[in-house]
Amino acid sequence: MSLRITLRTTGRILRQLRHDPRTIGLLVVVPALLLTLMRYVFDAEPQIFDRIGVIMLGVFPFVAMFLVTSVAMLRERTTGTLERLLTTPVHKLDLLLGYGLAFALAAAVQAAIASTIAYWLLDLNTVGSAWTVGGLAIGNAVLGMAVGLFVSAFARSEFQAVQFMPAFVLPQLLLCGLIWPREEMAGWLGGISNALPMTYAVDALIQVRQHADLTATMWRDVAVVVGCILVALLLGAATLRRRTT
Repeated sequence: MSLRITLRTTGRILRQLRHDPRTIGLLVVVPALLLTLMRYVFDAEPQIFDRIGVIMLGVFPFVAMFLVTSVAMLRERTTGTLERLLTTPVHKLDLLLGYGLAFALAAAVQAAIASTIAYWLLDLNTVGSAWTVGGLAIGNAVLGMAVGLFVSAFARSEFQAVQFMPAFVLPQLLLCGLIWPREEMAGWLGGISNALPMTYAVDALIQVRQHADLTATMWRDVAVVVGCILVALLLGAATLRRRTT
């Protein structure tokens, strides 16, 4: 593994993102616009926005990073960029960490902007700290990035990559407790929910919304999310194949 190669890969991906205004718009503008829309949908009942908006601060970055990362990584695979790189002495870990670091930086910017707008312009109120919510939003965006890197290996076109959205992300949104409390679902659905990373990402945000202090449950949720990020990155590394001609 080489730090120089990792940083060069990171720089290349960031330069590509910088010259892609549509991707920048999806990462930075769309989550903020959706939060603003939600705020004024519940204009007559701002307490509803306080309850749902804090969860959306984790959901929107997750979804946006999942889409951007899966499509971008697939493009690297299908254009032959990854194959050419993997026929050199470059280690797979250098490439994976380079991609991961670049998208993690983009995720941090995205979540930070969305959190700032929610608290300072849309008057989002939580019992817990806004800094904690912002940190969790960044973690959720990084989770979306890691999962997107992994699932890109199973797509053969950008359209197929987008199809993973309803197949993989939407079931998690339905079962994470966003729409209905998990304890009131059918028992077998609760068991499935316990195995999904989005459940713990949402639950951590709910803990901050309800408690002024950092709770043991929140730390457990954070640990699970971090573990899921590492597992997704390791599985993503396993899908990188060195080919020779």
